[in-house]
Amino acid sequence: MCTNFKHQVAADGTVCIGRTMEFPDVLPWQIGLLASDFEGTSASSSKPKTWKATHGVIGMSAFDTPMWMADGMNTVGLSGHALYMPGHCTYQDPKNDGTDIGALEVLAFILGTCSTTTEARAALATCNVVNYAPKQIPVPLPLHIILHDKDSCIVAEFHPEGMTVLDNPVQVATNAPYLDWHLTNVGNYLGFSPINPAPVEIGGTTFSSPGQGQGFRGLPADGNSPSRFVRVLANVRFAQQPADEKHAVMDTIRILHGFDIVPGTVIEEFAGKQIPELTMWSTVSNLTGMKYSYNTINDPLWYEIDLTKTDFSTSRSKAFVTDGWLAAATI
Repeated sequence: MCTNFKHQVAADGTVCIGRTMEFPDVLPWQIGLLASDFEGTSASSSKPKTWKATHGVIGMSAFDTPMWMADGMNTVGLSGHALYMPGHCTYQDPKNDGTDIGALEVLAFILGTCSTTTEARAALATCNVVNYAPKQIPVPLPLHIILHDKDSCIVAEFHPEGMTVLDNPVQVATNAPYLDWHLTNVGNYLGFSPINPAPVEIGGTTFSSPGQGQGFRGLPADGNSPSRFVRVLANVRFAQQPADEKHAVMDTIRILHGFDIVPGTVIEEFAGKQIPELTMWSTVSNLTGMKYSYNTINDPLWYEIDLTKTDFSTSRSKAFVTDGWLAAATI
């Protein structure tokens, strides 16, 4: 379970992308950084894809391996997000012709070499995404890839007949099923409004809304992927335009926290056990301000990394900052 969206562009032009990561607590996440001249080699086959980066990349990676990224942005304003896609992901067999790449390696390649979604679409066309997952990762990785620049969004899905790259006009995404189904489903929810419905008179009696917010009555509140797609789209569609960068970031964070999972309220069967899904981390990619912010399950504070002040000469991993939990305060 993951939720991804582009907030309304702020009046000053700021563009922010929000993303949550809901997953069982089975992966050791950290901040990953890939050098601006990173030389990548996929481990997916005997003759896999290789590349030489031209942009620095920062994001969420696992097992102290920065190239295994599930989320990130680069130094020229392109962000990428790998979201879970159970039951709707079919990878291809290796071709051993220099095009093979694992799904968890795709963001490192795309963000390291592309500046826009147009360039990303062309780069994806050179990929044969195969069913490769590092041996350290204890769960299958059916994924789809969401890519945003400041103007547009594309989605790479892996169908039985091959990869499909789609324009995403609403610029929000969740999980299964495929994007075209979600877009059709939006037609079932066109009556939402931030304004309360007008009073109605029936049989000489006037009926009025008992409180504010009834214009959103019927908005699905469960954690299922179709419900979250509609809910996040409603939030973005009716959100007030932020005035500037500060308000754009803060409003993106407000929407993200509306999708936090209370531990125990979503349970997944895994290896014969029932384990909770958790909101392990959330991120904000500020594509115009060149900042990457994150919040984790163990720390209520948000931390911001300024890419313009970050050293991208070497690749490395860094543990999350976790000193914000109930920090001492005085008055």
